[in-house]
Amino acid sequence: MRIVQIIDSLEAGGAERMAVNYANALSEKIEFSGLIASRKEGLLVSQIDKKVSYLFLNKKKRIDFKAIFKLRRYINNNKVNIIHAHSSSFFIALLVKLTLPKIKIIWHDHYGISQDLKSRRNFALKFGSLFFEGSIAVSSALKNWAESYLWCENIIYFPNFVHEITGLDEELLLNGEEGKRIVCVANLRPQKNHELLIKVANIIRKEYPDWTFHLFGKDFLDDHSKELKRLIRDLRLYENIFFYGTVNNVASILKQCDIAVLPSISEGLPLAILEYGLSKLPVVATNVGEISTIIISEKEGLIVESNNINQFSHSIQKLIRDEKLRITMGSELNKMVNLNYSRESIVRDYISWLNYLINFTPSKHI
Repeated sequence: MRIVQIIDSLEAGGAERMAVNYANALSEKIEFSGLIASRKEGLLVSQIDKKVSYLFLNKKKRIDFKAIFKLRRYINNNKVNIIHAHSSSFFIALLVKLTLPKIKIIWHDHYGISQDLKSRRNFALKFGSLFFEGSIAVSSALKNWAESYLWCENIIYFPNFVHEITGLDEELLLNGEEGKRIVCVANLRPQKNHELLIKVANIIRKEYPDWTFHLFGKDFLDDHSKELKRLIRDLRLYENIFFYGTVNNVASILKQCDIAVLPSISEGLPLAILEYGLSKLPVVATNVGEISTIIISEKEGLIVESNNINQFSHSIQKLIRDEKLRITMGSELNKMVNLNYSRESIVRDYISWLNYLINFTPSKHI
């Protein structure tokens, strides 16, 4: 089996990290594992395993013939037989298939706005799904959507998985007092609801002024970002909230923190929760997407209703007051993640599914 992952960029987002995770994991399991970034590189380049074949297309426009034929040459030269296309990169995969009809395309759906799937429409994707050998959804809601909307017969749910990456040089020392840090790993997008977190920080400060909030994720420097920073300025939270942007070594910063949070309005299956569990951190998160399938009881974490500032702040205060609870809760979440979201088990099922598609299902396109 010779598989290449395609993703638009290698910036530190959930879909991008999963493309790297799959490429790295497969490099130990199959004949050939490749990874292609079509439009933009990023921090995640440094996390690509040496055994993975990497190519940057430097695609400049939606239909870029130079990039298409560069990809075609790469596929031919490396005898690739499966393209695993993540998110919007399905489009360039389809264009290549027009010239290489025997190539098989697997599409991976990472769509994160799970509360609004009924209004999700994409005709190019719907038409393109006729040419997909199979489709992977990262949540049960996305699987249900795909089954009702796409023209693709083989749709499966695979949860995201995490794997600790060692050997990264980046080491960032966090602000704030050791033993009193609260972390949030999420890009500055409206659906991540940093506004709620800022208001919660204002509540926490009044009773626990030594505790600080540490926010990691891409800052798009847009109107939303400006509004968040204005709110921090208006509430005078300069010494309580710290923005760091994207970092390469998430595990390093999580080891310096004591409580992890995710206040999202919408999610699929967030990698952040899995990473928190890998680092044995106690978690407060909103009840959106697949989070309740990871944190199934108060043993593994505290789940609150979306956008409920009182529940969120009270849950954080509960963890601040009880260090023993923080330790036991982090340990239970770690067990849950290792048992159900390990790289080994999911990649094994993925390869088994691909073997079924290749060997036992009739091809529609060859």
